[in-house]
Amino acid sequence: MTELEKGPTGRRRGRGARERILGASQQLFREQGINRTGMDQLCAAAQVSKRTAYQHFAGKDELVAEYLRRFDPAVLSGVFDRTDLTPRERLLAVFDVSPDTPLCPYIAAAVELHDPRHPASRYARDYKKAVAARLADAAREAGAADPEQLGEQLALLIDGAAARTRVLDADAFPTAAAVAAVLVDNALPAPAGDDRRREETPG
Repeated sequence: MTELEKGPTGRRRGRGARERILGASQQLFREQGINRTGMDQLCAAAQVSKRTAYQHFAGKDELVAEYLRRFDPAVLSGVFDRTDLTPRERLLAVFDVSPDTPLCPYIAAAVELHDPRHPASRYARDYKKAVAARLADAAREAGAADPEQLGEQLALLIDGAAARTRVLDADAFPTAAAVAAVLVDNALPAPAGDDRRREETPG
């Protein structure tokens, strides 16, 4: 057995080392942040030597980028790919978030890294654009006159609710959902008969 095959306790750690490192990064980065998590701690949690870690990742920056790249490649598929919901219901379902859900890892990484040129920052931007695009697609299906605008508005609400929930330690998503419902209903064509009812309502 070579030195590269041994982990911190001297046991064989080669098989699955990359996945263990990524698994440890997902847990530690979300629990305590990127900047507070060092490579020594990551390697200990993943049960690999630092030498093995650097065989898989050139450095921590590369590991952070890969952590974000793999985090949610489907872009909220659990909501947007649901066939049991109407397009309007999918637009509002994205606000059905548990208050104990950790802060979005893309927001957290962008704030911590504070470097728009960092590869992880690029993944964060790409992901946020992808969320807005999927919201716009659902808005288009629902018949919104300006689906791109509605998508951006809802994406802003989601991120704002996530940040406010974390800062205030209080669930901001119900309020965001109520605002979203108003935005969505104002952006979608009125159901047949609504105009007639409004005209018949005494002023």
